[in-house]
Amino acid sequence: MKVVLPYLSNSHVALKSLIESFDHQVITNQPSKKTLSLGVQHSPEFACIPFKILLGTYIEALENGAEMIITSGGKGPCRAGHYGQLHKEILEDLGYEFEMIVFESLTDSFRDFFGKIRKVAGDASWIRIFKTIWREWNRLTVLDKLQQKVHKVRPRELKPGHTTDVFDEVVDLVAQAESIAEIKEAKKQGIDKLEAIPQNKDFEPLKIGIIGEIYVVLEPFANLEVEKVLGEMGVEVDRSIYLSDWTEEHSFFVPAEDPARDAAKPYLDQLIGGHGQESVGSTVLYGQNDYDGVIHLAPFTCIPEIVAKSILPEVSKEEDIPVLTLFLDEKTGGEGIRTRLEAFIDLLLQKQGRKEMKIS
Repeated sequence: MKVVLPYLSNSHVALKSLIESFDHQVITNQPSKKTLSLGVQHSPEFACIPFKILLGTYIEALENGAEMIITSGGKGPCRAGHYGQLHKEILEDLGYEFEMIVFESLTDSFRDFFGKIRKVAGDASWIRIFKTIWREWNRLTVLDKLQQKVHKVRPRELKPGHTTDVFDEVVDLVAQAESIAEIKEAKKQGIDKLEAIPQNKDFEPLKIGIIGEIYVVLEPFANLEVEKVLGEMGVEVDRSIYLSDWTEEHSFFVPAEDPARDAAKPYLDQLIGGHGQESVGSTVLYGQNDYDGVIHLAPFTCIPEIVAKSILPEVSKEEDIPVLTLFLDEKTGGEGIRTRLEAFIDLLLQKQGRKEMKIS
């Protein structure tokens, strides 16, 4: 069966491999301007950019023969929990025929969750299913660890763009691995390749934390490649969330304590949906860990992140850490984002009494 999935940066490698292991064909493409245009054309005006990109992704795939949409739900007071149903109604109104499977949190209903796994996996044995999931979980965590390594190497590279090129090769290595042992070997080779990139290891870059709504934090098309732009400006970034983190949060392996939520409590002591509370708490933690600044990525009209933004000035003052909020929608331009990032970096340099960012 031809399947379409939400595209989430390099995490898509593991998700694609998981679904194709059960004899499906994944036809999701990386989002483009055409994807967004299609989503905007058929979405309510008030919908956020993740909603529009996902809708455009589904339309492109359905036009190419997709028969099934597999996506995730959400919980708490956030519109994302209703995306699946809204997308389904819009697509059916447009005349498309398909099956939609929306995976809610495992802890919401074990029976529903595993019933949907069975629907995707067909007649595969449960032993094969769990082995496959475990392999792809390892692939996902390795991709996230390699991404973290990229964040450290890119601001120190001597040739702009070198790290990005090598990382593309590394992702291919991980994608080609067929077993957990091969995935681990791909990780080792990937780290070696990244460490071999010529770089100025004596350079001390600014350190900036990236917080915000999960989709716009993870997907470069949605955030106009903020991490890459910052890295090539000489900034070491740290992302507050990875898909492996989100997966843990919605599985059996939920940590007894959540450092970000605990850190948020003096400022915001209740769940407000999405990752609003985590955005506040992560900013506190970045301040306590001597980061130079925080960039807050938020879809335009996203209520949880709007609430977080209203609290962040107080956090910024109390924790002595500058915060820049970037609201993102289909009208946001790359040059405008770059200009704001450059101004923010200048502010951080002035705060430190530094004049230059990067020594080539």
